[in-house]
Amino acid sequence: MARVAVRLSCTAEVWAELERLSRSRSGEVRLVERARMILACLRGQRNEEIARELGVRPNTVGQWRRRFAKNGIAGLRDAPRPGKPPRYGAALRDRVLAQIEQSPPAGMASWDGGSLAHALGVSDDAVWRILRKEGIQLQRHRSWCVSTDPEFAAKAADIIGLYLNPPQNALVISVDEKPSIQALERARGYVQTSSGKVVQGLKSTYKRHGTVNLFAALEVATGLIRGKTTATKKRVDFQAFMDEVVADHPTDRQIHVILDNLNTHKKNEDWLAAHPNVTFHFTPTSASWLNQVEIWFGIFQRKALNNASFRSTEHLTEAIRAFTTAYNEKAAPFVWRKREVRGSQLRNTIVNLRN
Repeated sequence: MARVAVRLSCTAEVWAELERLSRSRSGEVRLVERARMILACLRGQRNEEIARELGVRPNTVGQWRRRFAKNGIAGLRDAPRPGKPPRYGAALRDRVLAQIEQSPPAGMASWDGGSLAHALGVSDDAVWRILRKEGIQLQRHRSWCVSTDPEFAAKAADIIGLYLNPPQNALVISVDEKPSIQALERARGYVQTSSGKVVQGLKSTYKRHGTVNLFAALEVATGLIRGKTTATKKRVDFQAFMDEVVADHPTDRQIHVILDNLNTHKKNEDWLAAHPNVTFHFTPTSASWLNQVEIWFGIFQRKALNNASFRSTEHLTEAIRAFTTAYNEKAAPFVWRKREVRGSQLRNTIVNLRN
């Protein structure tokens, strides 16, 4: 006696969902096929006829007909499968994290995937899966600098106050020097690598043509830069540069100068006595990042010095002057801001590591 197929029925909403699944271009192929099977069943087609149209076996159509009759659309999805049992349990994550806190093997400066796997007696792949999941990059690094200045808070507040709320009608400038900029000459251009990428090419050998020192003063309110190149970086050079800076302003205008703790910035009492309208403000020790001109030096390094070639110190000086002039045409003040740190970001941060 022939087996009678299960008769199917559904609501309009289920029919519409089956239609959507059957036309899907981004869903699972097997789910699309099963939805087409059930739609054909609901239209009254026989299993053998549906099987011929879809290129499957009749018992496959019968299986999904029964699954839909019992569980609806949910029955068209694959049931969870146990899969292969994991070779390493969840405890391996804790072992890996604990191991990287230990000293690396003798002769090594830091852990890598292979040494971690050997120490834990597991496979390299298992270790790397955990490291990737946890976002741990063993070879990348960040440095930190800790200020031990007992007056850090007071000095930092003084400088930040000058940035955010400067005295009325006063000039606030940020001053520092970039010493020993090398005039290096080397061939450069663009080359195509074996992967087809085009990159900047620099010849490995170069000629040294001497060095130049750059003094720079940043007007905090406008972002304008005043620079001066010198052959030396002595106190007399610093004072000569400051003479040029203050000469552009009336002698009764208050000028506040932000400096780091370089020795040439100290012991300038005689110069300050001759310029009573000028006040020096020093950053806390090991906190020169509070000096905004350091931001400009970073821009200058990236845009004017990296990958450059200079035939002489005169050529280097011309390049510095040209960059400063071009920068001042579009100069704008830096915006002093802080980043909010949320609770989840406080774990294993540099702040914790340095304590």
